[in-house]
Amino acid sequence: MGLLDRLSGFLGLRKKEVHVLCLGLDNSGKTTIINKLKPSNAQSQDIVPTIGFSIEKFKSSSLSFTVFDMSGQGRYRNLWEHYYKDGQAIIFVIDSSDKLRMVVAKEELDTLLNHPDIKHRRIPILFFANKMDLRDAVTSVKVSQLLCLENIKDKPWHICASDAIKGEGLQEGVDWLQEKTVQSNPGCEDMKR
Repeated sequence: MGLLDRLSGFLGLRKKEVHVLCLGLDNSGKTTIINKLKPSNAQSQDIVPTIGFSIEKFKSSSLSFTVFDMSGQGRYRNLWEHYYKDGQAIIFVIDSSDKLRMVVAKEELDTLLNHPDIKHRRIPILFFANKMDLRDAVTSVKVSQLLCLENIKDKPWHICASDAIKGEGLQEGVDWLQEKTVQSNPGCEDMKR
């Protein structure tokens, strides 16, 4: 730890750490989004499907995000709930070009929202309507309607149209998530731990 790190720690200027769960069906673009949010020198060139989960970190202007990138494959989705209790924010990624699986995405979202570790918490949820660059993609408004997001009354939520490969729409989402996470978690744990 350098002198500047120690000094900022003593002065309480350290960035706060937030634990974020990144959820969504397989092939929705979760790992690509997280990769794009990392500094360019830390980005992977080859993105492969996540098996189980992986942990990634990226920083915004005032927060340090530790992201649990959870596999969206059917056989791994039951692992999601083991991380709900520690999550302080959720990123839920939807492949906006895959209309056939939108019903499955809605079912997984409903299961998430009704889980005891999530249901009674005011945890912010950021939705990325991803793959907007594809010809079959529906708008973020249509994704919102298909997932019935207007029914979420007890949690702050926001939906952004995104193209993870180009990075479009990601900063808007992270800015919103940063603002809502600080509001919902005023005691975000300090990075000194």
